[in-house]
Amino acid sequence: MRITFSRSAVAAGVFGLAVSTLLPQGARAQAGYHDHDALTSELRGLTGGSSVATMSSIATTRGGREVWVVEIANTAGTPLAERPGVLVVANLEGDHVAGSSHALEIVRYFVSNSSDPTVRAALDEQVVYVIPRLNPDGAEAMFASVRWDRRGNDTPYDDDNDGRIDEDGPEDLNGDGAITVMRVADPAGAFMVDPDEPRLMRRADASKGETGTHTIYWEGTDSDRDGFVNEDGPGGADLNRNFQHAYPYWQADAGVHMVSEAETRGLMDFMISHRNIGAILTFGHSDNLVTAPSSSGALAGPRGLDLVAFANASFDGIYDVGVFGRSGGFFGSGPSRGAQVGRDNDPSSGRRPSTTVHRDDQVYFSTASDAYRELTDIETVGVNREAEGAFFQWGYYHFGIPSFSTQGWGLPATEDEEGGGGPGNGGGNGDGGIDAELLSSLEGAGVEVFAEWSGHSHPDLGQVEIGGFLPYATTNPPASELAESGARHGEFVLRLAGMLPRVTIADTEVTSHGGGLFTIEVEVANTGFFPTALQHGVVSRSVQPTTIQIQIDPDDVVSGSGKTATVQRLEGSGTRHKVTWVIRGQRGARVEIRVRSQKGGSDSATVTLG
Repeated sequence: MRITFSRSAVAAGVFGLAVSTLLPQGARAQAGYHDHDALTSELRGLTGGSSVATMSSIATTRGGREVWVVEIANTAGTPLAERPGVLVVANLEGDHVAGSSHALEIVRYFVSNSSDPTVRAALDEQVVYVIPRLNPDGAEAMFASVRWDRRGNDTPYDDDNDGRIDEDGPEDLNGDGAITVMRVADPAGAFMVDPDEPRLMRRADASKGETGTHTIYWEGTDSDRDGFVNEDGPGGADLNRNFQHAYPYWQADAGVHMVSEAETRGLMDFMISHRNIGAILTFGHSDNLVTAPSSSGALAGPRGLDLVAFANASFDGIYDVGVFGRSGGFFGSGPSRGAQVGRDNDPSSGRRPSTTVHRDDQVYFSTASDAYRELTDIETVGVNREAEGAFFQWGYYHFGIPSFSTQGWGLPATEDEEGGGGPGNGGGNGDGGIDAELLSSLEGAGVEVFAEWSGHSHPDLGQVEIGGFLPYATTNPPASELAESGARHGEFVLRLAGMLPRVTIADTEVTSHGGGLFTIEVEVANTGFFPTALQHGVVSRSVQPTTIQIQIDPDDVVSGSGKTATVQRLEGSGTRHKVTWVIRGQRGARVEIRVRSQKGGSDSATVTLG
């Protein structure tokens, strides 16, 4: 079963693209998509009168906006820092505003249902952290008078390496309020009109006798007169490409270096100070929940839009011109790409970074995937981006915990079949893109997704046609679907919290040998589903061992385990580990045993020597 969009709701115009411009400011919260002020107001309303939720900031952006985090738990009892935790992070990419709406609904789900016995039990024993919008500066573009798929934050960046910053951004030439693409008749062009769907384009295949007829650009002009159109617009780092794992060195949207941004540094500092986090859920353009990692541990292949790729191809050769170009510019030979650690080093020079999920961890990802699809009914995703520098990948490979990513919505069913094929299933219109699939699926559900081509007189290129996929239309669902879908994701976070490791002292036994000697046997159990450390967490040494400690003077331990015993990885689902001490003591004395797991909480028990 797959989520299908309500035709009546979509026909009424409640799609995210239209909502941000057609509804007045006060109505945006009701519609489901929120600018920063509306999102802040909603969060304050939910947390202000709640006994289980508090709100604070982890960073301030260049645009002066706060990056909010909501902490949800019943504060009585075990300190929150010692409880197993789930972290939800959304809207890392500026154009994935649906993620922040889902995260907001997750907060609403837990706050509104905090008296429900199941939710209450989770909040008594665990803690949920929600960062609804890591990239508030980038997200504001959705609510601008002219919309374009902006993923980066507000950090200025010299995208074309010409010594100038943000001097050639997108321009709404046809005045429709959306930045799309331009197709220009060009006998030397690489692209042709798709004969199966004339609104789409494909790369001409010379081996089949095809001849290119068009060149494709982003909508706008060559403002800086360097031969490229809209290659250096406002905004800098895509925050979901700014983390350490598989970091895409020297790419313009990845930031000047790893964790270079205030937002990503704030999130990193939060992670380092909250080592109790035992699972991560992110909302973004990469998926490992609808399609779990394969038997080899690899993620599903990327699926993108050809029209976007073709427009981006107009930037090829961008570093060969300009002040800092390679063609003998101001500094002569121009910039050097440099080596990418872990990619360019000699494989024989040492161990290379892991890029696939450890075989012993795959069952946890597949089980979470099964639960996700069961609770959300999402079976098919649209655009699926290769995860490079992505936060959820860092969460697994560097932080060592189960870390998941989802777009939070799936393609609607078409009239003749349910869905349009899963991620990595091919499709597309000639270059492996999914243009035709998305166009058919979304339009079949009544979603306005494509701006029809229309003629325009361009000041430099002459007669052009402007059209293509509307901004946000292929990466955000109709706003009318957000409340229900968000609540389902709240259920998934509750399920995920229930999977966290949970250590307990399951059994104790004391045997007296006389002469003040006693044997104490303790069985420690992990009643959660996840182990206390994933195997990759053991390999990367990023998760501390579980400790079992007897509260006596170390000199009173005669044999067996030391005062503090450790277990590197305790499997879940009730798996037990036995620890034995032979100690000196006095009959009738009480001895406390403590167990602590970095991701699985703590427990204690007291035995009487006798």
